Amino acid sequence: MNQSTRFEQNNAHASCLALIDARYIAWLLGQINEPMGEGGVNRHALSHVLSSLLIQNGLMMEVNRVYWYADKHDGQYPPDQIHRSVVPHSVDGGISLFHSISHDLRLITERRACQHLFIASDDERLLSLVDDAQLSGMAVHLLTDESVRQMDQLAKEDPGWVRLLSQADRRIILHAQAARDLTQGHGKAHASANNGGSSAPSAAPVDLEAIRPKFEEVVKTWWSEEPEDLREDLREELQASRGIPQEIDRHLLLEVRKTLERTLSFPEKKVLRELIRNTVLEVEEK
Repeated sequence: MNQSTRFEQNNAHASCLALIDARYIAWLLGQINEPMGEGGVNRHALSHVLSSLLIQNGLMMEVNRVYWYADKHDGQYPPDQIHRSVVPHSVDGGISLFHSISHDLRLITERRACQHLFIASDDERLLSLVDDAQLSGMAVHLLTDESVRQMDQLAKEDPGWVRLLSQADRRIILHAQAARDLTQGHGKAHASANNGGSSAPSAAPVDLEAIRPKFEEVVKTWWSEEPEDLREDLREELQASRGIPQEIDRHLLLEVRKTLERTLSFPEKKVLRELIRNTVLEVEEK
């Protein structure tokens, strides 16, 4: 029996729990341009999709249970999933969500409740808890998008997220087919996961200068609606940092995606973020 076979057999019996931030999943789907529709994420397909992603990344195991953190119940009751109710992000800025995930992560670590953890969150405050889980012997895998393929660039734009991603044993990309599985019916999700979950071909390149006016319109509308006290806070924050606050970044990325009716390429995201900085800091375009 070779080393690879032993590895697969050992992992086939490994237990894996998933901690999933519903809001983060929605953002990932938005990055891939997969509308969720009225029903939201198809949670009946979630465990199967997550398990398929693990397998595609060389981890021969299934997700045994999912903990789903959301501010409202979606009316779905899939087996082996626990709904954790949290306060809406708009009310407390994600504090309730962080405390809920942290509480579960701490207990799982203390009790060594599994060998593998699959986490869908970009909250860098989880870093020390992830480290504790790994020191206790667990492997921790983080769900992410395609931007993780350019970590050097991402580190400049979102260093906090990169610190969390760098801690992961595996960084697992939610590719286009998996995203479609999470927004479609059970049968389609099951069939596509079985055929390997290949991703869709990449989009053709676009003229950045031609599309810039649409970015400017979205940013201008957002900035005009921001209260003056928040504007001042944001100016101070951007003067001290090269990155864009995550909430603003995601909001405007989603707004532009809606305008273009597709996801943005990495160069397009860079142009948008430059426009945001220039607008906030009142830098004139050259």
